[in-house]
Amino acid sequence: MKTPEPVRNRKAMLSGMTPILTEGSFVFCTSRDERILVRALPVALASFREAEGISLILSRSTAADLGLPCDLPMRRILLEVYSSLEGVGLTAAVASALSDEGIPCNMVAAYQHDHVFVPADMADRALEILKALQATAV
Repeated sequence: MKTPEPVRNRKAMLSGMTPILTEGSFVFCTSRDERILVRALPVALASFREAEGISLILSRSTAADLGLPCDLPMRRILLEVYSSLEGVGLTAAVASALSDEGIPCNMVAAYQHDHVFVPADMADRALEILKALQATAV
């Protein structure tokens, strides 16, 4: 299967983003404890090394099993557009649209797609806002 060309143009990224609310609840947490990290890293959705420790995005249930804080459960909205790492404006437009409605978000840009993490109790509204943003870009 041929990988599609990454999208760089802001309007094309927005019109093609096709936001989807994925299953599951996630938490952002951090640890320096090697015993926890050995168990967490293989199942983490994402990780990032920071001076203070390893930041992790884990399923809420995994974090709870490891004794990590789970006080801010988040849902993930996948933006299906294959956005280029050189693309400009997608993250800003998404974060601004959610911010205008009082919804905090944590953006994770992976190689092929962007992922928007929002508080679980605001996820349905966030999805509506992003679908409306996509419709205005078409």
